[in-house]
Amino acid sequence: MGFFIAVISIKIHSMKRFKKLLFIALFFYLPFSSIAWGVLGHRIVGQIAESYLTPKAKLAIQQILGNESIAMASNWADFIKSDTDYSYLAPMHYINFPDGLTYPQVKEYLLKDTAADAYTEVNFLIKQLKNKNLAKEKKLFYLRFLIHLVGDIHQPMHVSRAEDEGGNKIRVMWFREPTNLHAVWDEKLIDFQQLSYTEYTNAINFSTISQRETWQKEPISEWFYESNQIAAKLYIEINQNEQKLSYRYNYDHIDIVNTQLLKGGVRLAGLLNEIFG
Repeated sequence: MGFFIAVISIKIHSMKRFKKLLFIALFFYLPFSSIAWGVLGHRIVGQIAESYLTPKAKLAIQQILGNESIAMASNWADFIKSDTDYSYLAPMHYINFPDGLTYPQVKEYLLKDTAADAYTEVNFLIKQLKNKNLAKEKKLFYLRFLIHLVGDIHQPMHVSRAEDEGGNKIRVMWFREPTNLHAVWDEKLIDFQQLSYTEYTNAINFSTISQRETWQKEPISEWFYESNQIAAKLYIEINQNEQKLSYRYNYDHIDIVNTQLLKGGVRLAGLLNEIFG
């Protein structure tokens, strides 16, 4: 009897040890496999977009999402990553460009783009959602994904380089916390403001009619180029300076974060108004 108790005890101890090791592994893994904008950032983009919808678009979207707001729908595409059935969607959250492309070169690159990436997927989703005969379950899937991807495009590290996985392999310190450049732009800068997504939206959702018209008229290729240009500057900064980021980094970059969130929301609204308006 004592033998069996000892065996059970060993098994329980081994299981506890395994869980502990798994937790530690996840603790060190998660910061280096970030998702675009994080939960708050995507909700801010969605909340901004909702404020600029036409009545017709708002009604059409409500019929698809039901009681789910655009802000709450915005993170669905990241939440389902835990389901292996949706693992094929992972490459569609970003796009990589060679370094140093001019805008004409980016447009040419995108014209020839046939890969499963953010650019081809956004164009596919727009085309599908304009189909009035699309099945309801597909409308829900495609709309949630489009809302999310427009946010992704405006996070600069999602339109950057393949060799460092969009900054995921560039290790930095955020105050005293080890993390990576991608995570800083996903979540750290936004979380540092200590605002809810509704408070954050109220703090930055200021644009003129002229600005909104300009941002919404710009082609999608311009959105990608803008983000890529920001990413290029971020890489230069990190290579030239110490990789210990704190108050000064926030001071120097929070306006860029806020502008990208605002543009993402305004452009998402323009896109949804075009599809459903």
